[in-house]
Amino acid sequence: MISRQTVFEIHRLKNEGYKKRRIARILRIGRNTVDKYYENPEKVLVPRKKRISKLDPYKEKIADYLKEDPTVGAPVIFRKIKELGYTGEMTILREYLSSVRGQQQSKTPFIRFESEPGEQFQIDWGHFQAITYGNTNRKIYALSVIECHSRMLYVEFTHSQKQEALHGCLFNAFKYFGGTPKHIVVDNMLTAVICREGHLVRFNDNFLDFLRPYKIVPKACNVRAANEKGKVESSIKYLRGNFMPLRQFNDLTDLQTQALDWLDQTANCRVHQTTGQLPKERFKQCRLRPLPTLISVPLETAHPLVHKDFAIKFDGNSYTVPYWCIDQKLTLKADQHNLWIYHKQKLLCSYRRCWERKRRIENIAHVEQVKKLKRKQWESKEYRLFAALGDEFREFLEKLPQSGGSIKKQLLRLLDLKDQYGTQSLSWAILKALQHKAYGADYVENILYQKMTPENQHPPVRLKNEALNRMRLSEPTLNDYDNIVLKRRRKK
Repeated sequence: MISRQTVFEIHRLKNEGYKKRRIARILRIGRNTVDKYYENPEKVLVPRKKRISKLDPYKEKIADYLKEDPTVGAPVIFRKIKELGYTGEMTILREYLSSVRGQQQSKTPFIRFESEPGEQFQIDWGHFQAITYGNTNRKIYALSVIECHSRMLYVEFTHSQKQEALHGCLFNAFKYFGGTPKHIVVDNMLTAVICREGHLVRFNDNFLDFLRPYKIVPKACNVRAANEKGKVESSIKYLRGNFMPLRQFNDLTDLQTQALDWLDQTANCRVHQTTGQLPKERFKQCRLRPLPTLISVPLETAHPLVHKDFAIKFDGNSYTVPYWCIDQKLTLKADQHNLWIYHKQKLLCSYRRCWERKRRIENIAHVEQVKKLKRKQWESKEYRLFAALGDEFREFLEKLPQSGGSIKKQLLRLLDLKDQYGTQSLSWAILKALQHKAYGADYVENILYQKMTPENQHPPVRLKNEALNRMRLSEPTLNDYDNIVLKRRRKK
């Protein structure tokens, strides 16, 4: 008898061009069976009668041997039952013992382990639904920390499981408990355990550096041995079943505030099912070690570059900084709620952390600084000279920042083109550039080069004093003289 899955595989392999012999070898069935079910896939599968095994008469005796010694090997049992008349082979016995021991292993009891007061914390991450910020969904994680003797619980919600997030949550947990334990039990998360081979464990270097000032020794559970940190596993189930259902919250801060209230009013104030006591009352027996003095708060750290829009990018958003930091690398430090930006050791600004993406968060003072700088630039002599040449010159000057280059260098280049080609030719070229939305001195120069002939082929005399070479005089317009004549006529 073969399964419908095997019939499907016969047809699939046949459709892919496999030969009968190879299909039979892959599926471990006979070639005649391949032919039979390929020609008639709907053939009724008649179950075969269960064959009587030569081992059946001796199974009760084998059970007695296993009860007496669960580790007894197949060769020993084979020798015993052969003396009783068994005529089968060792292979049948090995397969039967494998199936029986698999069932026994699934029912293996676990020894409950109780810690001394203040000796051990267990930690683990729990995964929950997401919080929506605008058009952005952020996953929710919760680090559960439990003091093993009292079952006193601390929970912190985050949007990240990064190294810094783990350290920050543990730091807050130590403050919540008012001290530190001797040991912390972790599973094989990469932020705690890099690799392991049997009982040999290599812990994460950053994790060890974090624990060292607290004099805490980490302990890692065996792979797929959740019972070794069963207390924290149970706390996550309790959190998922008692705190999260029907819970409404606006953001991460709101969620964490509600979690702290729940810990103080419910989780740590109920009679624990195992101990029969209130975790808060039982926790009074614990004598945790005091927190070290002058310990630094773990924060997420980055070194972003300041772009031309006087902003740095962090976690999908832009935050403004003073304009004089453009093209410099600053230091950014952040926790789950706030972020701080430093230049060397000096704090430049701080923000409430934004969990949306593609947002620009501006400090009004930074924007006003840039506006003031722009006004100052417009008050310079070169700006006033160029703007006085006409409306098209002022319009082009307003569009010039879109070119992306240095505005001052481009402006000086345009004034040189005026000296070289004349105001009228430059006006015609600027109108052409505005028409094609080509904002930049290079575009204007190219237009003039192709269509115009310089009025002055001889460059002016260069003086030793560069300040004199850069001196420019404003050109009076005929409109000024027309206004003077009109005023005189009105007086008459």
